[in-house]
Amino acid sequence: MRLNLWTEIRTAAQVARSGKLSSAAKVLGMHHSSVIRHIDTLEADLGIKLFQRHARGYTPTEAGEELLRTASAVDDQFTQLAARIEHTRLEVSGRLVVTAVPGLDPLILPAIRRYLDKYPNVQIVYSSDERPYELARGEAHVALRAGPKPTDPDVVVATLFSFTHALYAAPNYVERYGLPAHPSNLEGHYFIAGEDRFVRAPFYQWLLPRVTSDALALRTPQISVAYRAVEDGIGIGFISPQLARPDLIRVFPDLADCMWQDPIWMVTHVDLHRSSKVQSLTRFLMEEARAWRTPHDMPDGKGM
Repeated sequence: MRLNLWTEIRTAAQVARSGKLSSAAKVLGMHHSSVIRHIDTLEADLGIKLFQRHARGYTPTEAGEELLRTASAVDDQFTQLAARIEHTRLEVSGRLVVTAVPGLDPLILPAIRRYLDKYPNVQIVYSSDERPYELARGEAHVALRAGPKPTDPDVVVATLFSFTHALYAAPNYVERYGLPAHPSNLEGHYFIAGEDRFVRAPFYQWLLPRVTSDALALRTPQISVAYRAVEDGIGIGFISPQLARPDLIRVFPDLADCMWQDPIWMVTHVDLHRSSKVQSLTRFLMEEARAWRTPHDMPDGKGM
């Protein structure tokens, strides 16, 4: 017997239950001629009669009764399988891999803690990494990325918020060196700057042409190190206002910081975007990000 006759088997089983072609055809949504063709095909393939045909309808033979029992058992298993799959689809549980660009940890990790309070059956794998994880290969479920908007046709992209930076100095730095009076005159001060890929950040592209190499007290490829260096008073540097400690002193507070913004994109693969697990996290982060947004995130500078 061929292994691709499940449609014909289900048709014959329904005829055995109904006893009539017309009733079976109505249940199956088929024309009665198609029902006859399925039964003829199945009997020919099996080499045995499944029904006794008579004026009152179709009565299953012994072989037909055995086919009905087997088909009903398989149908029940398929129904149970579908129910288990649906439960898995709707349940928010299991492993969820999240990656974010470095520097977002102080915002994202508290949000993840609140997410896990709400969804305790989820296990988060979190990576703070500049590398663009391959979502198509399953390296991550949700990626938070900076820079140009991702254009891969296989991903779903949403704007989460703008990661803004401004110049700050620690109180102990100000005690020793004071504050620069104007952005056009930074002489006599020391600064923290990026290194390697980090140097391409828009705020460092603004700073580096304005200072000499001697004014760079420390350079680092790691944003967390740059933040700590500013907090420790090593030099003036860029920190996100969303993350700056209250005791830090903002340098040039009247200078518009909208030029020092990086949009943060929330990226998911199209095949996983609508899964309950991924949806639960993306919706949660969008709600959390309301507190991270600045007026520059809104159209015409307006709030939400």
